[in-house]
Amino acid sequence: LTVVFTGDGAAAGSYSYTNSGYSVYEEENDRLTESLRTKVSAIKSLSIEIGTEVKNQNKMLSEMENDFESTGGLLGATMGRLRTLSRGSQTKLLCYMMLFSLFVFFVIYWIIKLR
Repeated sequence: LTVVFTGDGAAAGSYSYTNSGYSVYEEENDRLTESLRTKVSAIKSLSIEIGTEVKNQNKMLSEMENDFESTGGLLGATMGRLRTLSRGSQTKLLCYMMLFSLFVFFVIYWIIKLR
């Protein structure tokens, strides 16, 4: 009876068993590789979508910045007009405020009196 040994010390008859074990590992590796390929593809598409969203958000922020700058300019011009008005006659402004206060007082008095 002769037994032929392979290089790893296993008998030649068990070589096909070892070979089929490698085949199972190869199939599992192929399955895992395909799973990994699918996950990488999903991450790639997700990162592309994130990049697109970031570009859109940056564009909207730029537009908002321009809107705020124009509003700031308008507000600055309005404040300048108010300063010009406040530099004018203080007595005239005080007189208008007193007349308005009296008007409001009489309106409130009249409403309370009618009840």
